[in-house]
Amino acid sequence: MTFFNSLDARDRRLLLWSVGIAITLAVLLGFFLPNDNNNDNPLPSTYLAGQHGARVAYETLLNAGYPIERWERPLSELAATAGPDTVVIFAAPMLSEVDDVKAVRVIVEHGGRVLATGLRGGFLLPGGQPEAPKQFSFAACQLEPDGLDALAASGEVWMIPGAGWQLGNPAHRVQYSCAGQPAVVEYGYGRGHVVWWASSTPLENGSLARAADLDLLVNSLGPRAGHRFYWDESLHGDIRSTWSYAGGPSLTLLCIGLPLLGLVIVFSFSRRRGPLRDLPLPARAAPIEFLEALGSLYRNAGAASTAVAVALERFRRHSLRLCGLRPGPMGAYELAAAIRRRFPHADAVLEADLAAAEEAAWSETIEARAALKLVQALHAHQQRLDAAAKPAAQPIKHIHPQERAS
Repeated sequence: MTFFNSLDARDRRLLLWSVGIAITLAVLLGFFLPNDNNNDNPLPSTYLAGQHGARVAYETLLNAGYPIERWERPLSELAATAGPDTVVIFAAPMLSEVDDVKAVRVIVEHGGRVLATGLRGGFLLPGGQPEAPKQFSFAACQLEPDGLDALAASGEVWMIPGAGWQLGNPAHRVQYSCAGQPAVVEYGYGRGHVVWWASSTPLENGSLARAADLDLLVNSLGPRAGHRFYWDESLHGDIRSTWSYAGGPSLTLLCIGLPLLGLVIVFSFSRRRGPLRDLPLPARAAPIEFLEALGSLYRNAGAASTAVAVALERFRRHSLRLCGLRPGPMGAYELAAAIRRRFPHADAVLEADLAAAEEAAWSETIEARAALKLVQALHAHQQRLDAAAKPAAQPIKHIHPQERAS
């Protein structure tokens, strides 16, 4: 409560209003958003755990070792990689376009196996001949086996037919029927195989455990070994893309939250009074003040040897660069020898000054006046070397030590 009490009265009021609005919106969204996972939803989706959902069938196949996955992208992508090892389940598809029908045809022509259910599933199949049911039944029908293939030997199957199938094509083999109407049809197309159910009742959560409904599903899918199974959810309206993950409740919250956030920002900034000005820049010290401060720092720390060491290191780097050598650790006499190879007319006291500076850099008892003389001597040597390095430079003039010291 310390943070809350530290706020201004108007800020506390604004914070309470914001929290209250957020909680109210969350409650309203949770109350009004539709619940798709109930028994009133007839969609056989693998995401739904209601009576008509297909989540139990999907998880049963997954636990049984079937290499199965949900397909939520466009069917054209699946058709591009389909082959004889591809098995696709279309459980009562809701949406279908011309591209989807072409994609299913390609999957079957490439040797894939397809299981489709319902009237729309029949229209999705290549060579399909679905039709509206001649009579509607609201009770489950025990199917009668009519075929001679292995699929007709699945056992006792219950189904509420939602579509019919036109007879007349000898390639279409009726495996089960309900009251004389085809309920399970199987046929080959190109290099692939097609199985059609009159409805998705046998694979729904509320019917999968009844009689041999699970056996019918397994036999319709064919052998497990060497095949890859896909349960299509794209035709249930769940096509996934890069932008689809921004939809749903998150998009609704975003559309509501952004305007509210904008209002909060507007109210927050509009409550200010008076002009807004930048802070004044700090005044910069004059160069002489900086030098005085630096000298006071060295004086208080008793670090005269540090000043000599800095000057010696700066002289070493500069002189080696003039000699065309790479800067590196080097003693006083080695440095003097390298300089004399490049500048034979260098000052005669160069070695002595470098040795004294090197000794002073390691000494802790050197006086400030002596350190100043060494720094000045190094600076004078550097100026003479710079002058000698210039084109058409005159030989270095030897200066008497007494004259240099003055």
